[in-house]
Amino acid sequence: MKVRAATAAFVLHSHDWSESSLILDLFTRAHGRVVAVAKGAKRPYSQLRPVLLPFQRLSVTFGAKQGQDVEVWLLRQAEWAGGPAWPGGAAMLPGFYANELLMRLLPRHDHLPRLFDAYAELLPALTLPGTLHAALRAFELMVLRQLGHLPDLSLHSASGGPVHDDVLYTLHPELGVAEAQGEDAALPGWLMRQLESVLGPAFDPDSDGLPEPLLQACSLGSSDLRTVLRGVLHYHVGPQPLRTRQLMMDLQQT
Repeated sequence: MKVRAATAAFVLHSHDWSESSLILDLFTRAHGRVVAVAKGAKRPYSQLRPVLLPFQRLSVTFGAKQGQDVEVWLLRQAEWAGGPAWPGGAAMLPGFYANELLMRLLPRHDHLPRLFDAYAELLPALTLPGTLHAALRAFELMVLRQLGHLPDLSLHSASGGPVHDDVLYTLHPELGVAEAQGEDAALPGWLMRQLESVLGPAFDPDSDGLPEPLLQACSLGSSDLRTVLRGVLHYHVGPQPLRTRQLMMDLQQT
């Protein structure tokens, strides 16, 4: 039976399939998001059992039956691919938020290697208090842009003209970039232009997963940017809210 070449992967979520097996939601570099069954992974002496954990980079292979017409792939092998151990702590909940965001927004089998690299670089950034919030905002922007849900931030969507540095703008899920009104969450035009200037090169296959200029731009307006992006993300996620985001908000209010 033919076994395909190995690819890098992360476990986004897992749940029991039988007494001995797991169903996995995987984010792979070669195949995008994949749902796979890991037969026997729950057995006490299974080599898969200590490996199939969130937040650690894996090298995985699948069975021959693959493609968009195959709902659940067969996981043949999974090995730890190196890298630092996940420290948990304050980074745990933001990490699960990123996983839930990918599971809710990514269609299966879309090849998104740039987004995979951004996710891989997001995880260690979450462990540093000084970069956690900026890294989350940068990752959200890259998810929206890679999936075609983010307009050109340097242009007023209705008129097509450039945004002005000293004008406040907001981002509507359907209308795009527009001048802020009343209580709208808003960002200054100069920041919108700066974000766009570094989001464009993010499609370069030779660029970093989370470009340092993007992290720096997100840190300049992290709180306002979070509010601006929240409405766009909720629109595309659908009526059922993200559980991890709500939990993070509840913990901040206690």
